[in-house]
Amino acid sequence: MVPDSLYLILGEEELLVDRALWAAVGAARAADPETELRRVKVSELTPPELDEMLSPSLFAEVRVVALEGAQEAGKEIAEAVLAHARQPAEGVILVVVHSGGGRGKNAKELPNALRKLGARVTECNKITKSAERESFVRDEVRRAGGKIDPAGVSALIETVGSDLRELSSAASQLVADTGGKVDDAAVRRYHRGRAEVTGFAVAEKAVTGDRTGALEALRWALQLGVPHVLIADALADSVRTIGRVASVGRSDPFRLAGELGMPAWKVKKALAQSRGWNSASLAEALRTVAEVNAGVKGIAADADYALERAVLRLVELRSNRS
Repeated sequence: MVPDSLYLILGEEELLVDRALWAAVGAARAADPETELRRVKVSELTPPELDEMLSPSLFAEVRVVALEGAQEAGKEIAEAVLAHARQPAEGVILVVVHSGGGRGKNAKELPNALRKLGARVTECNKITKSAERESFVRDEVRRAGGKIDPAGVSALIETVGSDLRELSSAASQLVADTGGKVDDAAVRRYHRGRAEVTGFAVAEKAVTGDRTGALEALRWALQLGVPHVLIADALADSVRTIGRVASVGRSDPFRLAGELGMPAWKVKKALAQSRGWNSASLAEALRTVAEVNAGVKGIAADADYALERAVLRLVELRSNRS
């Protein structure tokens, strides 16, 4: 089956955006397992660089080019994207990731122009309403091969919170632990008063320098069976979020939320956490979370130890800031 050559991922819900991107990559690799993925932010591109990325390969290699943050595209970049979309190069699959907004006219009009050119569109709008969140939980349980009753949905949201990544992780873990039937009792039994112990709880304590709390949360998370990769992802997400927020300086969380494409509560939390970090310590923290992510995916001999070492390193960096 020949994969689509043009995709538009529209919206700001990070988990859904990531899934849509990897779905496009998966479709391309189903046709050609050697397909390469190149991800680049539009704000970091010049028109000549974009032209080079979208040019056909001399060796007929297939590649997916993901242009992220397309809402920041200037006139020249937007025109170059549309020119390629009209006459795509052989072997190049273009994925345009756009928040749906944009400051300039060209950036705002880009999604509609891509729709008219036949782009395969995936809507990834922010999930803000209770009914939408409940529907998301039901879908996640179904994706994992299970079923959940209304009481179970309510209990899961109550104990885990509104973060989609945490809800997704909890849903898949519950399906695995219960054999597929998830209800209120199963949720309460699984969490046993430790619902706050997730990868994100470990990360929050680590990036705030709480050594004892971070290690305790990590050990509880591992004991409860939270997958190593989810804890590592949470560490990386927290550090990256602090870095993004810190890079734009102090400001109103609601204004920053719009600029960064993040929920206001997440921006507010990151602003508070960023007070303990500087550019040097954040750079080292990014290296640390990159290493542990690689480690838990097969490089490290002991994933538990790799996570503990990463947590301690983050605490040290937060405590020894200059």
